[in-house]
Amino acid sequence: MPQPEAPSLPVRIARWSVFESRHAGPSAGNPFVDVDFRAVFRHGNRRIPVTGFYDGEGVYVLRFMPDATGEWSYETSSDARELDGLCGSFVCVDAEKGVHGPVRLGKKFHFAYEDGTIYRPFGTTAYAWTSQEAELEEKTLATLAASPFNKMRMCVFPKHYDYNANEPPLYAFEPLSDASAPAVWTASDGAGNKLSGTAAFRWDFSRLNPAFFRHLEKRVAELGELGIEADLILFHPYDRWGFSDMGREADERYLGYLVARLAAYRNVWWSMANEYDLMPWKSMNDWDNLFRFLQSRDPHDHLRSIHNCRPFYDHGKPWITHCSVQHNDVSLATDWRKLYGKPVVIDECRYEGNLPRRWGNITGQEMTNRFWEGFARGTYVGHGETFLSPDDVIWWAKGGSLRGESVARIVFLRKILEEGPPAGLDTASLGSNAHAVSGVDGNYFLVFYGMAQPAYQTLSLPEGSFEVDIIDVWNMTVTPAPGLYSGECRIELPGTVLMALRITRRG
Repeated sequence: MPQPEAPSLPVRIARWSVFESRHAGPSAGNPFVDVDFRAVFRHGNRRIPVTGFYDGEGVYVLRFMPDATGEWSYETSSDARELDGLCGSFVCVDAEKGVHGPVRLGKKFHFAYEDGTIYRPFGTTAYAWTSQEAELEEKTLATLAASPFNKMRMCVFPKHYDYNANEPPLYAFEPLSDASAPAVWTASDGAGNKLSGTAAFRWDFSRLNPAFFRHLEKRVAELGELGIEADLILFHPYDRWGFSDMGREADERYLGYLVARLAAYRNVWWSMANEYDLMPWKSMNDWDNLFRFLQSRDPHDHLRSIHNCRPFYDHGKPWITHCSVQHNDVSLATDWRKLYGKPVVIDECRYEGNLPRRWGNITGQEMTNRFWEGFARGTYVGHGETFLSPDDVIWWAKGGSLRGESVARIVFLRKILEEGPPAGLDTASLGSNAHAVSGVDGNYFLVFYGMAQPAYQTLSLPEGSFEVDIIDVWNMTVTPAPGLYSGECRIELPGTVLMALRITRRG
């Protein structure tokens, strides 16, 4: 158990790193609800309020992510005398090499790190990977380190669903001391119907379990070291423990505690829910209020989204920073950009695998097709993998290893995009024949033909001279087309599926 440190604080801390101070305070009663602990951090004329949290055994913690170099100071306030009026300061120095800050909204439909470096999300999903045994979690991290993925969709709470029925090693709350009353759990059947049953014990939602959150933040920090954003799903319907239906007071206590612990980590995103519409016991007003609460508590203003099963939440609401979408028709991404005026991430376009369920058995070719089409429309697409395993260790649920054919092609796509202009791609038009087209300032175009197999294409290029590369997306080859092209032009193609064109101005 970590012990409180003396009030002496680190003299220097790197920009966008986690500053932490630990203080001894009261442990009697219920410190999670009895003690209010806050601070104001100051840098010049700026004042940033931060909420502290109880870490167990009489230890209270403040965390903060300084976003500017120079001297910072803070002063606490609390209804506990020993935590009130504590002061400290530190000097923020330049960021560590390769650290660009938290991801923010960039150019209208795109993302960028806070220092302006472009960020393209190449995401994957492993919902319950932090609710497994240590050996499997370490295997997941090793797999991610060798993968193209720079974003991980992951649940805070454990998940109850097909191929994912194990109990987690840790829970977010303490059980009630009186376990005589039956424990009632709620869940969704995948069609929006609420299921319920009884479990071994009931939870005291007023007493959080610091060990659970220490474990979660350790994994979040490890993702950060790999350059991976942790897209944290705060609620979900696949729940036999009752965490999706705790009531507003408990929901807000949990969210406030989670934000106090994790908002100082630069690689955190907030996803309010996975398949929010399968939780009819929460109204639209409930979701709106939870977003307002979350936004008010986060001193670092991390990205915020919510994920659907069928109908969309209104992504135009001001607290939504970007669209997180479940849909198998990636071609609609262009329409969603126009409708909401925000970046679109199709986080779930079905999964590459062999499950009997239709959402979990698309081919590697089809996953590759959907990735390329989404990016060629100026949007973003997320990966997932669902191959059956005798031990039920399936990537989409528990992590582990990747087995599919699409991952290598996603590596190739990422390389193609990183070789191109640094700005994000915007929708473009090169004539009615082109299937999915994006470009940058009329100087660079990416055209994707999907599962069509034309022998040639006629395009309408701007005036000037353009080089054309024919990209075989599946075989991961790039072949220059002979000569230069301009205006109305005919480009010969191999007549096979999964072909793309990279068109670059040369004069």
